[in-house]
Amino acid sequence: MITADFAIVPVGSKDTECKDYVTVAVQAIKDSGLNYQLTGMGTQIEADNLKELYDAIATAQEAVFKIGVGRVYTIIKVDDRRDLDNRTLNVKIDTVNEMLK
Repeated sequence: MITADFAIVPVGSKDTECKDYVTVAVQAIKDSGLNYQLTGMGTQIEADNLKELYDAIATAQEAVFKIGVGRVYTIIKVDDRRDLDNRTLNVKIDTVNEMLK
């Protein structure tokens, strides 16, 4: 399982509000069928392979361009762990929460 955290930032938009851009990007991820979690600072997704992961992010980036921004800055952090199976986003959170008890 590959997990990633990413954010797409519109550059040169006429106002500081980003909700329209975030909405179309997240809708593209939702449409991809990948498991995702929206956070206040980005979106986290899970994929079985890098192609699936990068294709989903590329589609989200294109969705932002389609609503009228001329430039985007995309930040991607990828955790491609192959020594353990089933390291989903929720499992990672559960592991830390268990340790906090």
